[in-house]
Amino acid sequence: QVQLVESGGGLVQAGGSLRLSCAASGRTFSRYTMAWFRQAPGKGRDFVAAINRNDDRTYYADSVKGRFTISRDNAKNTVYLQMNSLKPEDTALYYCAATVGSTSYIALSYAYWGQGTQVTVSS
Repeated sequence: QVQLVESGGGLVQAGGSLRLSCAASGRTFSRYTMAWFRQAPGKGRDFVAAINRNDDRTYYADSVKGRFTISRDNAKNTVYLQMNSLKPEDTALYYCAATVGSTSYIALSYAYWGQGTQVTVSS
C-alpha cells in the first residue's frame, strides 16, 4: 500500500508556471505507475499525465501536451508535474494517483489517491 501527499498548488496568472509534487510513502515507489488527474468544479476527474513504472515512458492529455511535464525521482519517492503556460481552463483540483499496473487514462484503474492540491489560474 502507498500513501500520497500532493503539494505545490496555488494561484497563478495566465501564462505562469507551477510545479506540483506528490510524495509517496513506502519503499516500493518504483513499482508504481504514477499519474496526475484533475477535477474542475461540477466536472469529472480527467487524466492529465502519467509515467510508467517499468520504463518511465510518459503520457499526456492532448490539452496539456507541450505545456506540462511529468517526471519522477525514485530515490525521493516523488513524482512531479511541471506546468508551464498555464491557462484559466487549467484551474482544477489536481490529484496524484498510483497503480501497480501499466499506464491507464481511466481514474478507476488507480487504487491509490492523494487528497488533491488546488491550482487556480487567473486571466
